[in-house]
Amino acid sequence: MLNEREKQIIRELQEDLPLVNRPFEKIAQKLGMEEQELINKIKELKEQGIMRRFGAAVKHQHLGYIANAMVVWKIPENEIVTAGDLMSEYPEISHCYQRPTYPGWPYNLFTVLHGKTEEECINKAKRISKETGYYNYRCLFSTKELKKSSMKYFVD
Repeated sequence: MLNEREKQIIRELQEDLPLVNRPFEKIAQKLGMEEQELINKIKELKEQGIMRRFGAAVKHQHLGYIANAMVVWKIPENEIVTAGDLMSEYPEISHCYQRPTYPGWPYNLFTVLHGKTEEECINKAKRISKETGYYNYRCLFSTKELKKSSMKYFVD
């Protein structure tokens, strides 16, 4: 079971990180503890499996990247791992997933890339296609962001 101090830490870590040089120091100050004590507690929670992962999500729209393309690829099954490894090396690809195919939907590798315009995304996909030799793909574009939130624990 978690003690109240651990719950306070988890509550703080669920929020956006402060945009300062030392965000953990700022959080620790808010909690009335030392920065290293907070970092050690985070490591302990991860080691115990209480906290599975800790990550940050950058809001790409705030950086001027307003076009999102889900590029779906039809990859031969025996090449899917190789293709996924290859695609994930491209810095413009933020996500890379293997997915099942369905009748009428032969695409089994999904990648996400961002750009300032749809045309930029299309050009990136064309270049990646040419460089990798995988030519059977489609670019699908977001029309609306419906949800982008994480689970919240120990809220009042």
